[in-house]
Amino acid sequence: MGHMNYSHFTLGVEEEYMVIDPHSRELKSHEQKIVLEGQKILKDKVKAEMHQAVVEVGTDICRNIEEAFNDVAALRGTIANIAGDLGLWVGASGTHPFSHWENQLITDHVRYNQIVNELQEAARSNLIFGLHVHVGMEDRRMAIHIANTARYFLPHVYALSTNSPFWEGRKTGYKSFRTKVFDKFPRTGIPDFFESIEAYENYVNLLIKTNCIDNAKKIWWDIRVHPFFNTVEFRICDVPMTINETIAIAALFQGICAKIYKLRTQNLNFMMYQRSLINENKWRASRYGIDGTLIDFGKESEADTKTLIMELLDFVDDVADDLGSRSALNYVSNIFSHGTGADRQLSVFDKNQNLVEVVDYIHDQFLALSV
Repeated sequence: MGHMNYSHFTLGVEEEYMVIDPHSRELKSHEQKIVLEGQKILKDKVKAEMHQAVVEVGTDICRNIEEAFNDVAALRGTIANIAGDLGLWVGASGTHPFSHWENQLITDHVRYNQIVNELQEAARSNLIFGLHVHVGMEDRRMAIHIANTARYFLPHVYALSTNSPFWEGRKTGYKSFRTKVFDKFPRTGIPDFFESIEAYENYVNLLIKTNCIDNAKKIWWDIRVHPFFNTVEFRICDVPMTINETIAIAALFQGICAKIYKLRTQNLNFMMYQRSLINENKWRASRYGIDGTLIDFGKESEADTKTLIMELLDFVDDVADDLGSRSALNYVSNIFSHGTGADRQLSVFDKNQNLVEVVDYIHDQFLALSV
């Protein structure tokens, strides 16, 4: 086989950061100052979120994983500097270890006011921090095929990202409690299989026509064909604590897309599994992270999550060099040896049972290149 051209598999990475008061270590409203200052330097790459203690950043469209790394590192560095100048900290964790959502201010914006008005406490309590990875597609037909197929691998990658073991001062027993919080929203989780892009668009249009949603951005699934761009958007992951973890995960999502595309161009299809089965694996990933087992549905048996992630790395191995993502994918072995963000948060907590130390650790890791 000759080399295939994967240049249309561009990357966009969006991360949500928490804004922290360095004295109390609580979440703190930055009164949009970080966003206003950030926009002077980064333009529309920095945005407000529904809660005022959240800052969202997004990279440019990156041609490859190296560009994505540089962009994410620059965004984190810039936001950390701006926050520091304002006397604030930033950190990346799927949930804050002990802050309570009841005390957090909502950003005054038409869209957020609408969402809070409709979803009420589910929206106000949705104080969580995620990672979204967009992968460019040559067209929407290929995008729906890739989204349908990639659903199977979502729990495997999600397990690597798990970074929210605490909620409101409690050890939840989950490696990722973030999705448990988000589950209160409608139109979340693993989507159904769509037999065509038309079937997907008919679904969206029906929801708009019947006033379920005003536009397709209110479909908050773990993966979606983006309503307005030619991308598949992966939304399942907690925001990872470090830059390298984010980049490893982005590389994995890009690799999955390129490999499914390669199979499709050779008239090969990967098995499609129903949402209810994939959900069993998502639940396990949320509860146990990389330390548990997932179900190998092909073999109809359980296997160690790490073993199945290694198999996933093997699955994408033949596209890694063409994508230029081998070293980013190799970082997964570091996650295995040091643990996910959740594992590391828990080990800091286990030393002195002190959640302030966990926040300090999250803050310290924000710009760290090695764990």
